Amino acid sequence: MDGATRIDRLHQAGCLKLRFPRLLASPTREAVIVNTAGGLAGGDELDQSFEIAEGAALTVTTQACERVYRSLDVAAEVSTRLRIAPGARLAYLPQETILFDGGRIDRRLDVDAAAGSGFLLCESVILGRTAMGESVCEGLLRDRWRVRIDGRLVFADELRFAGEIARHVAQRASLNGGRAFATILLADLEGTAPLGALRDTLGEGGGASRVGGVVVARLVASDGLGLRRRLVPALSLLAQDALPRLWSS
Repeated sequence: MDGATRIDRLHQAGCLKLRFPRLLASPTREAVIVNTAGGLAGGDELDQSFEIAEGAALTVTTQACERVYRSLDVAAEVSTRLRIAPGARLAYLPQETILFDGGRIDRRLDVDAAAGSGFLLCESVILGRTAMGESVCEGLLRDRWRVRIDGRLVFADELRFAGEIARHVAQRASLNGGRAFATILLADLEGTAPLGALRDTLGEGGGASRVGGVVVARLVASDGLGLRRRLVPALSLLAQDALPRLWSS
């Protein structure tokens, strides 16, 4: 009616809650995921899904960085499913995940987008907070992405650091000693994304390519602060709307 995005159906249970800040003069709805448990530990299971209807626009973020605490054996599991209808836009921009030494997390992101929709996705990880003197020697980090447009697989990604994480990330073919990294994915079927400007913004330690109708960007930094200083401008360049206010708090 007035071009605004509204909630059609909402279900929440357990430790996961959704909050919707009031955004003045914005057609985009913002949803903030709150984990009232304060972090993830071994054996935790989180299941979240979002469906954006035709013509709607939604930005999803998190209240704070997600923390993955030390686990003796079983990994925490996180499953996220995103469905985007024709003409809809979604920006899925959770704040960084912080992995503590001995933390174990296994997560999956599945996206089913229609042709004519738009999306901007980002996941970022910090391996211990250097300002707190933390380091990650051992643990598990597994990330699986599957992104489809009109049922066609356009992006599949598998990341797995297991066991002696510090040894793995020190390798040149891995993170080359970096302690923070991010993956960005942008729908770009028309080939209009500012790829050159994105590469300039990412700078050394980053890169971007256009493949199969999407732009894929990677960024590695020495710590979380260095990552955010380049990640925020990169996301601002690609986003159709302003980044969530929580990203600047």
